[in-house]
Amino acid sequence: MLALLLDPDKTAPEDISVWTTQLHSTPVTHILVGGSQTDTRHPEELVVALKKMTDLPIILFPGHPQQITAKADGLLFLSLLNSQNPDYLIGLQTQAAPLVKASGIEVLSTGYILVDGKSETTVQQVTQTKPLLQHQFDKATHLALAAEYLGMQLIYLEAGSGALKPVPTQMIQEVKNQISIPLIVGGGMRSMEQIMEAYKAGADLIVIGTIFEKKPEFLKTLNHVFHE
Repeated sequence: MLALLLDPDKTAPEDISVWTTQLHSTPVTHILVGGSQTDTRHPEELVVALKKMTDLPIILFPGHPQQITAKADGLLFLSLLNSQNPDYLIGLQTQAAPLVKASGIEVLSTGYILVDGKSETTVQQVTQTKPLLQHQFDKATHLALAAEYLGMQLIYLEAGSGALKPVPTQMIQEVKNQISIPLIVGGGMRSMEQIMEAYKAGADLIVIGTIFEKKPEFLKTLNHVFHE
């Protein structure tokens, strides 16, 4: 599976018609909507606009409770497992819980692990999280296992938006070999080769954002690979 990540601060609802009509001829299976900035505009307008243009599942990827909207199909209910800030472990989740319940949206409990992408990303700045180093495979595996034992439904290994390097393939492989729940991988993938390496290492769903922002036509280049 392949998800396209759209940041409401960078994607205007009035501009999406240029490329959404072409989505169904690409390998994209899901759309994620959200951003790391806590003061980002509410994504509901973008979600509503997307709903008019595509039947693909639209999943919220929120950085703050104010980004929650019942208009989406689902919500990644994230806990940043290696954060030193309790707000991102359970604090904001507690604040969001009544909003989520009232929305009736489908909830996907997700263990979110930030990995060093060789540049300071927005999520690192906002959450003040020290990312795992690229060689800390055991730490990543232990965090992922703990999340699964706590009942989480998904693991998300994230190098961060705009990362210079993606999550190492060995880390993906070792985490995947130890867990029995789906594995999402995102951040720093800027080439077809990097994406395919992540799939071969065990990623169930890959998230791309920056490469699409810079080169929307990139999705078409993946077609022949996905259809082999």
